[in-house]
Amino acid sequence: MKAGSDRSGGKLPGIIHGEVPPREILLSFIQDNPDRANKRDIAKAFGLKGDTRIELKAALRGLEDDGLLEKNRKSLTRPGALPPVTVLDITTRDVDGMLIGRPAEWMDENGVAPAVLIKQSQGADRGRTKAPIGGIGDRVVAKIFPNKERGGPAYTGRIIKIIDKRKNSALGVYREMEDGKGRILPIDRRAFEMDVDPEFRGDAKEGDLVEVESVRVGQYGLQRARVLSVVGSVATEKAISMIAIHAHGIPHVFPPHVLREAEAAEQAGMAHREDWRKIPLITIDPADAKDHDDAVYAEPDTNPDNPGGVIVTVAIADVSWYVRPGSPLDREALKRGNSVYFPDRVVPMLPERISNDLCSLREGEDRPALAVRMVFSKDGKKAGHTFHRIMMKSAAKLSYQQAQAAIDGNADDKTGPMLEPILRPLWDAYATMLKGRERRQPLELDMPERKIKLKEDGTVDTVYVPPRLDAHKLIEEMMIQANVAAAETLEQRKQTLIYRVHDAPSLAKQEVLREFLGTLEMSLAHGNLRSNHFNQILQRVVGKPYETMVNEMVLRSQSQAIYSPENIGHFGLNLLKYAHFTSPIRRYADLIVHRALVASLHFGPGGLTPEEEGQLDDIAAEISTFERRAMAAERETVDRLIAHHLADRIGQEFDGRVSGVTKSGLFVSLPAYGADGFVPISTLGSDYYIYDEAHQALTGEKSGLGYRLGDMVRVRLADAIPLAGALRFDVLSEGRQMPTAMRSFHKSGRRSSRDAVRKKPGTRPPRGRR
Repeated sequence: MKAGSDRSGGKLPGIIHGEVPPREILLSFIQDNPDRANKRDIAKAFGLKGDTRIELKAALRGLEDDGLLEKNRKSLTRPGALPPVTVLDITTRDVDGMLIGRPAEWMDENGVAPAVLIKQSQGADRGRTKAPIGGIGDRVVAKIFPNKERGGPAYTGRIIKIIDKRKNSALGVYREMEDGKGRILPIDRRAFEMDVDPEFRGDAKEGDLVEVESVRVGQYGLQRARVLSVVGSVATEKAISMIAIHAHGIPHVFPPHVLREAEAAEQAGMAHREDWRKIPLITIDPADAKDHDDAVYAEPDTNPDNPGGVIVTVAIADVSWYVRPGSPLDREALKRGNSVYFPDRVVPMLPERISNDLCSLREGEDRPALAVRMVFSKDGKKAGHTFHRIMMKSAAKLSYQQAQAAIDGNADDKTGPMLEPILRPLWDAYATMLKGRERRQPLELDMPERKIKLKEDGTVDTVYVPPRLDAHKLIEEMMIQANVAAAETLEQRKQTLIYRVHDAPSLAKQEVLREFLGTLEMSLAHGNLRSNHFNQILQRVVGKPYETMVNEMVLRSQSQAIYSPENIGHFGLNLLKYAHFTSPIRRYADLIVHRALVASLHFGPGGLTPEEEGQLDDIAAEISTFERRAMAAERETVDRLIAHHLADRIGQEFDGRVSGVTKSGLFVSLPAYGADGFVPISTLGSDYYIYDEAHQALTGEKSGLGYRLGDMVRVRLADAIPLAGALRFDVLSEGRQMPTAMRSFHKSGRRSSRDAVRKKPGTRPPRGRR
């Protein structure tokens, strides 16, 4: 027999070719070869065929079950390991002057983000490889390798692409000092204050939000800074979203050459299109929507082979006609990745000439679109679909409320005439599609989404939960089915694409949820979990005091959905094939899918190019990162707005709910505002508190009184830091008596996931959010 082969074709010592290697050898191979850490390449490396491949699959599953491996797309990694292609922020240099980067996104539960030593080509070698050269402050896509040299970072990286070159700058509020100097109060809670000498203040005035760069660091005193630009006065809440925009480096100003290209674009003609202008497609959107990128129409299927069936048509603005690969518009759209939505503004992915005009499906105007015609049987099964490149003319622009009111018997002058010929067939089709959805059993979390309504001056007017109408659900289900159809068509055409994938919950998160549910005398199945297993749990708690708490814990157990050219399905939607197709105005992933459809179906210009196909791994990594960037910026802006709104209410009392439990204290949310604040453990009383991860509780060791996730409490606002978006509360409610079983467990001394935490008077609370 011959030994298994290593990367270069050599022999792996001590390994028998054709036999599944021991567990430690498998783990070592996966760690040393992250780019080959999939079942096919592992089998090839060890010469496994036939039944031995089945044995390998079982061995790898066993390693996953033991928490020694995690699945990342189709690859396997050690827990907490970086994937083969990672987005990095280059933050510093080591003692030898080599650049060091860390992953742009990293889960806190995985510990400290690992350092990556950036290896850059030099001289002739650099010319041969044409690898980009990065610097401190850059965000890059990098190929990751294990570092086999001892004493350094765990990984090395080779830059594939520089996403964003960023100055060594910071954001802060300018304050005038008595000695004539300025002082910068940083927005980043981890940063230090800086002094500004008079010659470096620029146009900054008291209270201005400014961007600064450090100019020197003396041996004594504060770091010195130079004002680079004035963002605006922090006194107005309209500047609050700009904090997140600058802090996260979100591109928000279109370069002149991009705007020129957008303004020069001309309305698409009939070339390469079918004329669908007589089909009464309609748009249904929020009442204040400025762009309309999707339209729908439904009718009964008259085919005698499909009795009781329906035909649903979804038309999406043809952005690929205007935004061609490699153009200035395209490069800027990829740089942004998606539109970002704040309460006071939108940072669009595309200029308004494209998003609000040429690609907005305006009522009564000719607009180019990609459309999918889907046929459903009477029991909600999709029997088939076809894609078309069309010219359409929207028959009507309706709001969700307007369409719903018409169905509910309150039609207005506009919806009255279209109730029977257009709206009623849409609702009938949705009822048919709903049968398929109920059979599919997607994850049905009940997590109300709060919205902020601002006054004209940018201050918070109200925080409210908009009603969830059938009109919303109708559009959502039709968009989901259109997305599925896009993925299916591209797979059938053997066309590479970017999927929207959502992995099953990790084993570690499953165990945390399983242990928590055990405290409520509920169980979670083992083995191959599906979304319906979670739905069964959610159905059992409807109307119970802990309903919200269970919904939150189920949500926390879920993986993060990402974009990937490799398909692993969508766990939450319970779909095998899924891609984003329906929002190319605001998501770059959808634009890629449009181009893939245009190319594979031979629809004419604007298709996916071979160059783009070769970059889909990088593009998917970038837009996944940009999506998380947008989510963080939107969330932080809401936090700052609410903190600003409550800043003059220090000392007031509120009804709250415990939304998080940590060793350091409690997080309490205010349902009326959708805001979270922190309660330091030092303010809970003089008892010793025991942190119980399984029960998500803090319990007084002597009194037996404590607080648990989901408990309703009365709190007093002790402090508000608007620029940080931070609130601090004092709990006024007395803790509740914890169950005897919990207390006896604590006293037994078995605290593998339970830690005794003593109240420490004067302890400074952490300033971050959970």
